[in-house]
Amino acid sequence: MRLLGYTRVSTVGQDPTLQHDALHTAGVQDRDVFSDVTSGAKNATERPGMKKLLAYAQPGDTVVVWRIDRLGRSLLDVLNTVNLLRERDVKIKSVSDGIDPETSSGRLMLGLLGTLAEYERELITERVNAGIAAAKAQGTRFGRPPVDPEVVDRKLAIVAEERAKGRSAEDAASMVGWSRATLYRHLQGAKRRLSAQPG
Repeated sequence: MRLLGYTRVSTVGQDPTLQHDALHTAGVQDRDVFSDVTSGAKNATERPGMKKLLAYAQPGDTVVVWRIDRLGRSLLDVLNTVNLLRERDVKIKSVSDGIDPETSSGRLMLGLLGTLAEYERELITERVNAGIAAAKAQGTRFGRPPVDPEVVDRKLAIVAEERAKGRSAEDAASMVGWSRATLYRHLQGAKRRLSAQPG
């Protein structure tokens, strides 16, 4: 069994020393630490350091982090990363949070994390559905594919709101029933409509 470390900071100006020190104290060797300096807007699996870690980790290894939130940009992203590692029989240990899969309390924490993530998924779905219901109540008709520019603009507004919260383009687009390619096509169409307006 190997101990593999992972650190993440959002900008070059942030100092990862605290994270590195915690990993060293936990027994992780320098050669086994994978790091990312990247914006929180990127999903974990899109980061180069995490990609290398996932390619390197083997069944039985333990990934050690300073805090569990280093694994993802949101609760859902953290849970997805945890699940991805566990599917590969790789354990997760968080030094500051006391999450250790070898202990009953650590397993309880991982279970609570899953419950909270499911709750967040439901809240997001409810917010999106409420936005669509409000649009319908105002006379907006949603179709597939939508041909009414007003419908497209309302969906683009929902997507923009979710993107501002740090959600990826693909995740935000799926909330209004679009693929990422469809989202970009509608963004280009909206730009063309705007540029075609007089004045």
